[in-house]
Amino acid sequence: MATDLPYPRRIPLARAGTPLEPLPRTSAALGVEVLCKRDDLTGSELSGNKVRKLEFLLAEALDQGADTVITCGGEQSNHCRATALAAARAGLASRVVLRTDDPAAPPPTTGNILLDRLAGATVRWISRPDWARRNAIMEEEAAAVRAAGGRPYVIPEGGSNAMGSWGYLACAAELADDLAPLPARPTTIVFACGSGGTAAGLMLGARLVGLEARGVRVAAVNVCDDRAYFVRVIGRICDELTARWSLPAAIGPDDIDVVDGHVGRGYAKSRPEELATIRDLCRRDGVVLDPVYTGKAFHGVVSELARDRGRFGERIVFVHTGGIFGLFPAAAELEPLL
Repeated sequence: MATDLPYPRRIPLARAGTPLEPLPRTSAALGVEVLCKRDDLTGSELSGNKVRKLEFLLAEALDQGADTVITCGGEQSNHCRATALAAARAGLASRVVLRTDDPAAPPPTTGNILLDRLAGATVRWISRPDWARRNAIMEEEAAAVRAAGGRPYVIPEGGSNAMGSWGYLACAAELADDLAPLPARPTTIVFACGSGGTAAGLMLGARLVGLEARGVRVAAVNVCDDRAYFVRVIGRICDELTARWSLPAAIGPDDIDVVDGHVGRGYAKSRPEELATIRDLCRRDGVVLDPVYTGKAFHGVVSELARDRGRFGERIVFVHTGGIFGLFPAAAELEPLL
């Protein structure tokens, strides 16, 4: 069924066909089968979920004759790092708009920031209040590229639009193949949600490739904002996907499962218990999460299971969306827990 979908053109960037691995000791500790879809293995420098989206977004940029890509994110943005590196691979320049507390005194050049700079990205620092007008700021950057004779292509936060979400319609097809040989049992695919594109692709994709018909649900753990915000964003992206490519399925608000209540101190701000969950998973099964996305989302899973062991059914498939480079700037916070 997935092969019948009208996939747009993509360029090969992701090491797709990522493994689905059991986490035996974590499963024993939590009392439910836990498998990990290792999308942190989509590449080394391109590690994570963003590269799946960028295969489609950069293909469109090249088709439009762009020579520069522009995007935005938090100071340790996985998406901006992946965009800068993928752009370099495609022969494109990149500009990234990064949010930080004090643009006049930006953070050290570590983690994803270091990789942005290594890839040659031009960095524009903006404040948290200015983040509200990030789209206008990216358009200012695009205007500067045009004024210099270039052709910009703007990628939204997280690569989360209809074109980018094709990356996770494709991943839903992979997951259908991954799960096909396993015993049938109530299963939930769970992952971190920060901008909505991965969620839209997986939720609509699960319906299109028949996962829902096999008792598989999809649930997003939001790491910022709240459930109402993501129901709107995910719904809008799904509507655009269905309309633009005449897809034979739709996702309504009641189909969107957002596991709210685990944002904690806020986006990219960790609590000791979240960092302890990262430590515990690494020590049990050797899988490394990050403090911004996957660690916070997996801590949400652990917390939900503590309240309701049946919250996600008999099997959890945790989609590891990458982020390891964002772990290093959190070393001082982690050190007391080691």
